[in-house]
Amino acid sequence: MADITETALPGVGQRIEFVSEAGNRIGVVHYRTGRRELFVCSPSDPDAVELSVALTDDERHALADALGGSTIVESLDSMAQHIEGLAIDWVTVDVGTPFVGKSIGDARVRTRTGASIVAVIRGETALPAPGPEFGIEAEDVLVVVGTPDGIVAVGDLMTTG
Repeated sequence: MADITETALPGVGQRIEFVSEAGNRIGVVHYRTGRRELFVCSPSDPDAVELSVALTDDERHALADALGGSTIVESLDSMAQHIEGLAIDWVTVDVGTPFVGKSIGDARVRTRTGASIVAVIRGETALPAPGPEFGIEAEDVLVVVGTPDGIVAVGDLMTTG
C-alpha cells in the first residue's frame, strides 16, 4: 500500500498525496472553502504539476466511487466509533434560507438542532468560534459539531429554513 502524506497548507487547506509505483506524485488539495483539486506530477520532476483538475462535489464523489471507495473514509468511520455520538461536518448556507442576513442567535441553531457552529468559512477566510451575534451569509460554509441527526437538522435549516 502506498504511503499517504498529509501536509497542512496554512491559509489554504491541506494537501494529501502519495507516490505511485510508477513514480508519479498524485494528490488532492483540500481548500478551506471546500473546493478540491486533483493533481499529478511526473516522476522526472516531482515538483512540477503535469495535470491539475478542479473537482465539483459530484465529480469528487463519482471519482471516489469509481476508485472503489476510500480508506480515509474507513479510517474516519473507525475514529468516529471512539467518540460515540459525536460528528463534525461542513454545511453550506443556501441562498434561499430565511436565515441569510440573520445572526446565529436569531436562527436559534443550537436550540433547534442541538448542534454547534464552531467555525465559519467565508470565501478563503476561516472565522473560528463565532458568537450568537455572528451574521449568516449565503454560501458560508458552517463547521458544525454535534450528533449526526443534529448536523442533518442544521443542513435542513440552512437550505430550507
